[in-house]
Amino acid sequence: MPYHFVYDKRLGIQIPVLEKTWEEYHQETQEQIISDWEKIRGKIPDRIKQLEGEIAEKQNQLSQEENFEKSCRLNSKIADLASTINDLWIWYRTPLKIS
Repeated sequence: MPYHFVYDKRLGIQIPVLEKTWEEYHQETQEQIISDWEKIRGKIPDRIKQLEGEIAEKQNQLSQEENFEKSCRLNSKIADLASTINDLWIWYRTPLKIS
């Protein structure tokens, strides 16, 4: 298969894996890739909202945490979630195009 989508556990979505350059795909294949990607891409805002909820929970926990080591772990988890959100926005802004 000249293209497929693989599930990225960290992002919580499937991402495209293209085995050729975009221009090497026939237009019909490009259209199918775009169609598949748009379905996945449409779910990204919901995934971001979910992660933002997790961040809010962890920030709540952090505001009440007195143990320094636990605070550091919470901060690290918050940073990881924020990084995931950033990567999801990058993928969301990555439209595939027909040449």
